[in-house]
Amino acid sequence: MGEERTWVSIDQFDQMLDGVAEAPDVHLTFDDGNASDVEVALPRLVDRGLRARFFILAGLLGMPGRLSAAGVVELHQAGMNVGSHGWAHRDWRRVDPSLHHQEFSAAPEVLADLLGAEVSSVAIPFGSYDRHVLRHLRRAGVTRVFTSDGGRARSDAWLQPRTSLTADLDAKWLSRVAHESGRPANKLRRIVAMAAKRMRG
Repeated sequence: MGEERTWVSIDQFDQMLDGVAEAPDVHLTFDDGNASDVEVALPRLVDRGLRARFFILAGLLGMPGRLSAAGVVELHQAGMNVGSHGWAHRDWRRVDPSLHHQEFSAAPEVLADLLGAEVSSVAIPFGSYDRHVLRHLRRAGVTRVFTSDGGRARSDAWLQPRTSLTADLDAKWLSRVAHESGRPANKLRRIVAMAAKRMRG
């Protein structure tokens, strides 16, 4: 509920992938661990020779509409990167401290056990973070943190902003996002907003 603005049709998704295939500096990520990651996204990525990062909700594996454990393994074996999106899509700024271990440590451990490989990257649910959340992630040994702040990301940065797909995606979307994100005014606004998030709490 409330996610309709980020739902896209398969035709829109194909248009986006075709654009990304011609833009090697654009990287794809998927959040939540939906069954469509394997059913829809994976074959299209493989057909185009693309790789992506999939951030999985470890506590929802096997639930209706979600990836199964086997689906996570299938993504990994197809050459996709698997990261954590936490346990149950909770707002990490407001989650009860009794659930911190589950969200920050147990979730990536479950995925690592499934894959037999380290899982050290995370995507922050709802893009909601502050200095306390970032401190928990550092203590958990997270090597890369993905947000939904929008704009370009430096390849060497620990905190990686991302631009979300929206329902109005069209053939010009990729070009528009690439150019708008590079405008000085937009860049400054994002820098200020991210700095405010890192300091609050």
